[in-house]
Amino acid sequence: MKEKTEVIDIFGEQEIEMFQHMSKERKARMLGKVQPFMTLLMQYRCAIREIETKLNVLNEEFSLAHERNPIESIKSRVKEPASIIEKMERKGYELSVENIEDKLHDVAGIRVICSFVEDIYYLADMLTAQDDLVVLQVKDYIKNPKPNGYRSLHLIIQIPIFLSNQKKYMQVEVQFRTIAMDFWASLDHKMKYKKDLKNPEKIAVELKKCADIISAVDIRMQEIRNMIEEGVI
Repeated sequence: MKEKTEVIDIFGEQEIEMFQHMSKERKARMLGKVQPFMTLLMQYRCAIREIETKLNVLNEEFSLAHERNPIESIKSRVKEPASIIEKMERKGYELSVENIEDKLHDVAGIRVICSFVEDIYYLADMLTAQDDLVVLQVKDYIKNPKPNGYRSLHLIIQIPIFLSNQKKYMQVEVQFRTIAMDFWASLDHKMKYKKDLKNPEKIAVELKKCADIISAVDIRMQEIRNMIEEGVI
């Protein structure tokens, strides 16, 4: 059984009391200098590179076969220490390297922006069919949008990374969106965190209307592309 690397083990008895009363910003700065934590973030970055390589291979193969790229762009990130601490505390988890790895599924994230909805499912199917990956969770917010109109396909995937002394599986969250879905989600995020909104309920209703319009545009663009490929127009 591996020993649990708790904060008290990392910093020592004399510093733990001080750590507990620090601001999140100071905690983040201190945690960012701890070797086990730095190692964990490095492993997440390696896992992201592995997934990105797989996606780029699929994109290139598709491009050769169909003379177009299904992927418009790929964005990736590893959560900042302050964001990790905030989420651990909000969920009531004890802060430890092991708990970060076991309890948080979105420390490493990749967002894949696709041209069409069909491309999302094609890429997701091809990616998850690879035998070195383990699919832990699928949340399809395209077929089943969130009440606010948010649409995206979310996958939690375990992927192996090969280090100097071990093979280790790391979790990565992969989100697939069309350009239109990403546009809506980006603006929704900016407005959601704007302070002192006078009428948030009305804004939520208007954003949901925009999400429905964008969804209809995605469907129509898919239909037009299919007609072009079938030689109908």
